[in-house]
Amino acid sequence: MDMFPQVKTAVIQAAPILFDREASAAKACDLTAEAAAEGAQLILFPEAFIPAYPRGLSFGTVVGSRSPEGRLTWERYWVNSVDIPGPTTQLLGAAAKAANAYLAIGVIERDTQFSGGTLYCTLLYFGPDGSLLGKHRKLKPTAAERLIWGEGDGSTLTVLDTPLGKMGGLICWENYMPLARMAMYSKGVELYLAPTADSRDTWQATLRHIACEGRCFVLGCNQFVTKAMYPLDLPGIEDLADQPEIMCRGGSVIISPLGEILAGPLYDEEGILYATLDLADVARGKLDFDVTGHYARPDLFQLIVNEREVTAVSHQFSPIT
Repeated sequence: MDMFPQVKTAVIQAAPILFDREASAAKACDLTAEAAAEGAQLILFPEAFIPAYPRGLSFGTVVGSRSPEGRLTWERYWVNSVDIPGPTTQLLGAAAKAANAYLAIGVIERDTQFSGGTLYCTLLYFGPDGSLLGKHRKLKPTAAERLIWGEGDGSTLTVLDTPLGKMGGLICWENYMPLARMAMYSKGVELYLAPTADSRDTWQATLRHIACEGRCFVLGCNQFVTKAMYPLDLPGIEDLADQPEIMCRGGSVIISPLGEILAGPLYDEEGILYATLDLADVARGKLDFDVTGHYARPDLFQLIVNEREVTAVSHQFSPIT
């Protein structure tokens, strides 16, 4: 039965050096090395770890108007976002290689291919050889996130087939989208990664439901952030005046395919959760439930997923005759 790997995982609950790409990437590399020293083979960071999840900031927007100061907040965010590929991805790849581990980390991606201006909330996957294996762009930013992030498309519904198992996932409230989850289940995801910014108690129920529904391991990862961590010279910092001192209390957790909590949830501090996962538990769990297999009814229900890259402009060239 050695066909089922034992996978030591690390879920890192930490905050970046907010709005500082280089310092945040350096912190990510240090924490990756710390997790690797404990034998972690798969290391997960939270949503928007580089350069920040800008909780509490308005970017100077209300319905019908934007302020000049809010544009300065946006500029600071944009300047510190991540080009893919670029120097930051090279640094993270080197950290994954030094750790000999798979590394998944949330970043704010600056689109350099099509627009040069749009930002995306993106999950990056690096292999133990240091290569960038894939990415997932958040399909639907939530509420005010839509002011600052674009929408991803189906071309980045990524599930990687690795020696550790099939790994992939969705970001934050994408996990409330039943059809998005079904798309991931259809690819056989076994290591389901769910980086988030949601620290509510109800989020734990969501992650346990996904584990039971998908018969997969679920790694939930959030930041622990305090108001004091924000740079004092950040334009728009006055938005935080009425915010609590603890801006995000965490709630990172690791859950089995039958919905059992293996580690966490961790609240009110930074820390690393570890758990060794027996991939045989995925197979055992499908005895009585396989959401895209024997428990499906394709004669009644079918999902069509468009996985083509969607662009605003398509350049077509005809030969000169």
